Amino acid sequence: MQRQLQLVRMDTAQPLAPAAAAVIEAGALDCARGARIVVGDLQLRIAAGELIGVFGSNGAGKTTLLQTLAGLLPPAGGSLRLFGGTPAAACRRVGYVAQTMPDGAWGHVAVHSFVAAAWRGERWGIGLRARQARRDAVARALAAVDATALGERSMDQLSGGERQRACIAQALVNPVELLLLDEPLANLDPRAQHALLQRVKRLCVEQELCVLLSAHDINPLLPVMDRVLYLAGGQGRIGSVDAVVNADALSALYGMPIGVARHDGYLFIHPAHGFMAEGAAHCGHHAH
Repeated sequence: MQRQLQLVRMDTAQPLAPAAAAVIEAGALDCARGARIVVGDLQLRIAAGELIGVFGSNGAGKTTLLQTLAGLLPPAGGSLRLFGGTPAAACRRVGYVAQTMPDGAWGHVAVHSFVAAAWRGERWGIGLRARQARRDAVARALAAVDATALGERSMDQLSGGERQRACIAQALVNPVELLLLDEPLANLDPRAQHALLQRVKRLCVEQELCVLLSAHDINPLLPVMDRVLYLAGGQGRIGSVDAVVNADALSALYGMPIGVARHDGYLFIHPAHGFMAEGAAHCGHHAH
């Protein structure tokens, strides 16, 4: 969707407690691909242990934002600090799972080898003394996502949900404190989605891991996420579900009248003057 409004500064409807350690701090942050600003003027303060759902339609900037936080793209403007320092200084503390992998990338690689390939990826070689440390790190990462039993299996023989667990284990093989997951629920059935989200939430609670997880449908994340970061029209808004996913807030983001319907614990987002009214009980449009 083309940008239809000037950028709006982000709402912080749920400010963090003063004592909360900020993992991500951004001020007037612009995220770009080449010379094009995809999403801009972002104001963020996200703490350890938070699970943030990142939503928006295709092209809204979800992947661009996550790649900027991961250090794969440079900020195009504003300020960005991770753990109080520069993104470059924080790179070893950030894990990133991409949305897609190239065709044939999996091959016949065993899961434990796939996970081990990322261990201390910033260094050359491992040395004889480090081999046991690498094995221990792989074992911990696989256990964190309940994938120990998958270690000897081949990546190309896994189901979609199993492969996602292996990819997250690879991102966790180093001692990261910020985990960025780009569309990890794509192509998973509801049972696999639920299981994956429960594992991710457990990491937030048990390890105080900060997680940003992008998705198209908001509904699977409603029981587990702490706040919503919604991107549309080149801008963004962060806060509680009630503060962000409502007709006024989304209409401002999209630059057009947007309705939000609630039915049986689910949210449905749709054009307000489209195929159903704001107060209707159901519609066929899921949140993007």
